[in-house]
Amino acid sequence: MSESAEGPYAALGRHPGIRRAVDQFYERIAADPVLTGYFADADMNRLRRHVVELLAAAAGGPGQYSGRTMADAHRGLHITDAAFDRVLGHLNATLVDVGTHDRTIREVLSTLSGMRLDIVED
Repeated sequence: MSESAEGPYAALGRHPGIRRAVDQFYERIAADPVLTGYFADADMNRLRRHVVELLAAAAGGPGQYSGRTMADAHRGLHITDAAFDRVLGHLNATLVDVGTHDRTIREVLSTLSGMRLDIVED
């Protein structure tokens, strides 16, 4: 995906491109034995839908994230800093693989990194 004058959301391919990236992202998560336990009881269809919304919003797209707060959604999962970083690493690799421009990747990861305190419970 090339960088777009319209911003990160357009550069990610809008919702269809973000959906494809989210599918690839969860393939990586499913193959990571360190992370699979965090997702064992998750409704993956609902989770994918919320992550598409979250990434679209983080990239400046239309619509709003309709899921629970990050703190509520992750409470009790005992997510560590290392696991959080690993998830962001998989997202970074996915965005690189789908051809996302470096600036867009940095913007999206920066936005999501700001959620660390609501997600990590070590």
